Amino acid sequence: MDGRVIVMGLSNTHEPLQLDIVSLLLKRQRIIGSTQNSVEHLYEALDYAAKGKVKVMTETFALADIAQAYEKVAKGSIRFRAVITN
Repeated sequence: MDGRVIVMGLSNTHEPLQLDIVSLLLKRQRIIGSTQNSVEHLYEALDYAAKGKVKVMTETFALADIAQAYEKVAKGSIRFRAVITN
């Protein structure tokens, strides 16, 4: 409840951000966006992370698929953070 989606900066691909509107409403979530990158905004973003309010989105790969993971990272086609699982 009372979650926030914080978007700071822009992507080179300018892909639209897809969100579940029902989830936003029912969970009373907010979307916060800024192209401002002042020190003040950086401290605020780091404070959210330090308080555990940031959830990392990952794309996982089995250890056997490490070559595929490396290739996707090298091409820049990983959407989130690449994680290798054992």
